[in-house]
Amino acid sequence: MIDGGADAMPAKVQAARLARRSDDGHPGVPTPRRWLAIAAISFGNALLVVDGAIANVALPTLSRELGVTASVATNVIVIYQLVLVMGLLPMSSLGTRIGLRRVYQAGQVLFCLSSAACFFVETMPQLLVLRAVQGLGAAMGLSVSVALLRAIYPSKTLGAGLGFNSVVITSSLAIAPTIGGFILAHYAWQWIFVMAAPLAVLSLIVGRALPTGGRRDGSGDIVGSVWIALTMAMLIGGVQLASHSIMAVGIGVVACGVISLVMLVRRERRRSDPVVPVDLIATPVIGLSMLAALAAFLGTGMIIVSLPFRLEQAMGFTPDQVGLLLMPIPLTLMIVNPVSGWLSDRVAATKLGVSGLIVSIIGLTLLGTMPADAGAFAVSWRLVIYAAGFGFFISPNSRLIVGNVPIDRTASIGGTMQTVRMFGQAGAASIVGVLLALGLGEGGFPALLSAGMLSLAAIFSLIRFKSYKRRIAAG
Repeated sequence: MIDGGADAMPAKVQAARLARRSDDGHPGVPTPRRWLAIAAISFGNALLVVDGAIANVALPTLSRELGVTASVATNVIVIYQLVLVMGLLPMSSLGTRIGLRRVYQAGQVLFCLSSAACFFVETMPQLLVLRAVQGLGAAMGLSVSVALLRAIYPSKTLGAGLGFNSVVITSSLAIAPTIGGFILAHYAWQWIFVMAAPLAVLSLIVGRALPTGGRRDGSGDIVGSVWIALTMAMLIGGVQLASHSIMAVGIGVVACGVISLVMLVRRERRRSDPVVPVDLIATPVIGLSMLAALAAFLGTGMIIVSLPFRLEQAMGFTPDQVGLLLMPIPLTLMIVNPVSGWLSDRVAATKLGVSGLIVSIIGLTLLGTMPADAGAFAVSWRLVIYAAGFGFFISPNSRLIVGNVPIDRTASIGGTMQTVRMFGQAGAASIVGVLLALGLGEGGFPALLSAGMLSLAAIFSLIRFKSYKRRIAAG
């Protein structure tokens, strides 16, 4: 049994609780249409992940070919992530209005056209404009992908479906650097961005099998959508400024973003259909699961960003060796995630997730205390322990969140989950930047700090479970 499903909720979301109960037996999309729908969303998610990761490999080439500095070249990544985060919640709200499939496929079309147009780019401004359009297309797709997965899979196999989707994402992350290196070695750099277009075409071809979803009455909350987009721009943009040595300005922008977010939450709490699902986040099972996910993404982001610096600059591995040494993370997740997803349909989320976090914390602690003269094998088996534990946390935690909201609110909570993930990644990169500036980023300290963040995720999970038990005892 998945814990948290029977949490008592505030009066303002009693209707949502009744709706959730009616969704417990959701049958999903019938086969064989289900397999086509799974293929469509798999192709779509793969192209978004590959395009987001593959650009990192091309930064030195872009700097050289377009005649810009390395810091300017990083804007290719920054603008994509910024537009993506800004658009997630507004696009998820739009999906509930006009249909999940419609928003998802419109995002695929926009992404495909902007990717193809990258073939004709000759200047950095042109590339940045197209990357912004790609980010908007990615936001449209990712904002409703969780809701589509909820609609595709029957309730009894939702965890397995989320696990399989994690395999698609992690395998795409694993192959992206290899594909990028091959393209740069044999073709013009523009193909780095164009190569994702065929996946979008394949997703569109089979995309008619996707469930429609959404289509509520009403014009939506335009003010709320613009407000949350600008708030995310301030939060993420401020973090980026702070990480680029513009510390005072960055902190000021983040502070403005926090104030804006507090004001927005107060506004959204008075609305029956908020853009930011504050009524759902206010319930312990969802709110604490979100906090656990944020802490976990901060922790795993720090280790992924900091480890290359430690391996290359402190331990003497070459860049190509570093790439190979990082492979155990996605490869382990490819194996663990489907198992974790399958188990999350059968085992309480807290038991599975906290056990996984403990394993991951052990792996990170071993990594943090690893001697500077450790060999490749010593690094690899520690990363396997870390990744295996993390895999047993993320699928059950996601399953718990998605399974405890009304099916017609899944797009909203899915957009929030993606926003939490992106904010965690951006925050992790900034923390590592500060640690590097302080001379603490090339040793074992980032791994130990990551272990601390995962410990915090475990604490949030345990508090969630205790809250659930108290409510059950109270009747």
